[in-house]
Amino acid sequence: MQTQFESFLAEQIERYRGVTVPVKASVFERMFVKKAPCGRLHPNPDDEFCDPAVGPNYGIVSRYEETIRHAVRNAQKEYIQEPLIVEKIHPDGYRILNGHHRWAAAMRMGVRQVPVEIVNLTQAADIQKMLQNASHDRRVTLDLDEVVFCTDEAVPAEKALPFPIGKRYRERLRRGIPALFHYLKTNGYDIWVYTAKYYSTEYIRQYFRWYHVQIDGIVTGTVRKSKGAEAERKKLEGLFSKKYPVTLHLDGHSLLQTDRRTRQFTEYPLSGDAKAWPHEVTELLQKIQSHEA
Repeated sequence: MQTQFESFLAEQIERYRGVTVPVKASVFERMFVKKAPCGRLHPNPDDEFCDPAVGPNYGIVSRYEETIRHAVRNAQKEYIQEPLIVEKIHPDGYRILNGHHRWAAAMRMGVRQVPVEIVNLTQAADIQKMLQNASHDRRVTLDLDEVVFCTDEAVPAEKALPFPIGKRYRERLRRGIPALFHYLKTNGYDIWVYTAKYYSTEYIRQYFRWYHVQIDGIVTGTVRKSKGAEAERKKLEGLFSKKYPVTLHLDGHSLLQTDRRTRQFTEYPLSGDAKAWPHEVTELLQKIQSHEA
């Protein structure tokens, strides 16, 4: 038997099924809208939170409810500290990308509004536009989370951005990335970065501008799934294949070259030494180019 909240959740999913589309939030909205009424936040039907076979974890919901009770007892202004990550949708409100359990606790406790962070994720139309604006027929792809940003203290980092810029852009860049990206651009490569996290594309683009780096393609929220996603993915793969006969995928331990014209895959190992990584990669790219010449 469904709980009252589960009935409400099912009604919400059915009400918005097939009628919502993500839309871009303006810079003003993303900068100044820091709270939203719980009633304007809508569950994401593609999240396992909304899957009847999985559903909400009420243990997690209960812990958030206790946090809210504690905040009420202590007369705190903020009942929930960590903002929910959301994207703007048509016809109204915002779709929850991260924070369903916080939203559920707030709804069950009668909290009227919660903190939010609005992001503009990469959509298929954005990728097509990026491809149209890209300059070259070769590209290098890198994972922001695993390769470009420093998440391991053993990986040397670029100097942090100065205050107050560094207060907004807190991610640390792997040492050598600006020089490597400059080398790639001057040697005929487009640069595409991917992340499973819910960054706004504008945030990533502006972040690299502070390091005087130009990025050709930014794909955010890559783990998302939706109805029709497989057909959309195949369509985009066809566009990438047409645009880029040659792709180099770079990680911390190897460089994989894919040539769709010859259907050949070539893997070039790296030593795995984080300090030597930028120099090794540049040397390897020079060898590949000399071989192609």
